[in-house]
Amino acid sequence: MIPYGRQDISQADIDAVVDVLRSDFLTQGPMVPRFEQAIADYCGVQHGVAVNSSTSGLHIACLALDLGPGDCLWTSPNTFVASANCALYCGAQVDFVDIDPRTYNMSVEQLTEKLEQAEKTGLLPKIVMPVHFAGQPCDMVAIHALSQKYGFKIIEDASHAIGASYGDTKVGSCAHSDITVFSFHPVKIITTGEGGMAMTNDDALASRLRRLRTHGITSDKALMQSRPENEIWNYQQIELGFNYRMTDIQAALGLSQFSRLDAFVQRRYQIAERYDDELKMLPLITPWQAPNTHSSYHLYPIRIRESVCNKTQRQVYESLVHNGVGANLHYIPVHRQPYYENLGFNAEDFPEAECFHREVISMPMYPDLQEEEQIKVIEILLEIKR
Repeated sequence: MIPYGRQDISQADIDAVVDVLRSDFLTQGPMVPRFEQAIADYCGVQHGVAVNSSTSGLHIACLALDLGPGDCLWTSPNTFVASANCALYCGAQVDFVDIDPRTYNMSVEQLTEKLEQAEKTGLLPKIVMPVHFAGQPCDMVAIHALSQKYGFKIIEDASHAIGASYGDTKVGSCAHSDITVFSFHPVKIITTGEGGMAMTNDDALASRLRRLRTHGITSDKALMQSRPENEIWNYQQIELGFNYRMTDIQAALGLSQFSRLDAFVQRRYQIAERYDDELKMLPLITPWQAPNTHSSYHLYPIRIRESVCNKTQRQVYESLVHNGVGANLHYIPVHRQPYYENLGFNAEDFPEAECFHREVISMPMYPDLQEEEQIKVIEILLEIKR
């Protein structure tokens, strides 16, 4: 079976992990800070805070921005459930902004209209979380301008987008946001097995993110409360945090993988260009790239429009799977999940996301996808016009 995504593990990656296994520190050692600094330097941001998953990163990002009961977070319905769940973990409410029909990211037009209405009712969001779907950067300049007008904070869910950029600015720079969160799951651009990282330029936010990932514990004397002089207090828990740390084993793998980040993205571009070229005559829609942006091509989603194709989305999907291609669907809109429907969301609340879901199929996209494997995928898709 040809998967839709897969990690690329080299001997250097294995050696890096083995070196840590033979060292004195399997966790809370030197590798995590090195990995954090490498990613921060690459993105041009002040701080990186490594965690054990992107979901953990999103959760503590919300907490660091004081999201809580009575607050609301807005995100895209075209994402994995973690983008919304992180707000519910904080006791806040969630709402969604429909997607742009070309980028499949949060629509700036829809966001503007929703903010205008929310201002009238006094229900503005505390946080807006745009999601860089498939590695295509959102229009962060426009979203940031809206944040200045309406007073919300911004967390970029960049789980798909390390290595991507808008203009000369790397996703992760936080040039237009408060916090950006990456994912290092095995199917992402680089992997630590499981893991993530929160990026920020705010010293206070970085300090709190680090504290929240370690049970809310600090050793900073300036933050610790006074205790009897005859007692030894090396640390104190000053707020409720979590055990969200990344291990040195994971960080060693991530640091080794990072050395090939740009090569991974370049290879993804080569695969995308071949798909673009071979599929351009078919009655389907291939990914559109916004001007002045550089996608990381985490996914290559195509849209099957039954009105112009001889086959339905289901027929194409089943044909791919039957022939050994592990195509995938990204995503079932979050508001359509049973849990969120029980919160009051309805099937047709966000029509662009609904339409996209009914038409999208993610093609295999990963650096070691072989030429003959991609040819096989393309040949199956060519059946559409027959």
